[in-house]
Amino acid sequence: QVQLVESGGGLVQAGGSLRLSCAASGRIFRINAMGWYRQAPGKERELVAEITSDGSTNYADHVKGRFTISRDSAKNTVYLQMNSLKSEDTAIYYCKVVVSNYPYVAWGQGTQVTVSS
Repeated sequence: QVQLVESGGGLVQAGGSLRLSCAASGRIFRINAMGWYRQAPGKERELVAEITSDGSTNYADHVKGRFTISRDSAKNTVYLQMNSLKSEDTAIYYCKVVVSNYPYVAWGQGTQVTVSS
């Protein structure tokens, strides 16, 4: 099994910053990619940002220039630095990891991010 532990969510005013962390543990042969998704009330879960094993990154258009994804491979940890937060960034943020062995994909339990205007 693969376990993901997320931290760093909370309440922040618009224009503020938060940093999310997600640590993966368990039976992991190789991490192929890690990423962050979010789901706002009444909406579908959507990609926020992802980073692959070679360091390539991909961002959703609405967070480009404000959010930065990074990783510490030695710690199997991915981070999401979120700056210039907007009320529309309010959502539950989920960490996702893609690994080379079963179960191949694992999700974190989610962390709430609330941005007040």
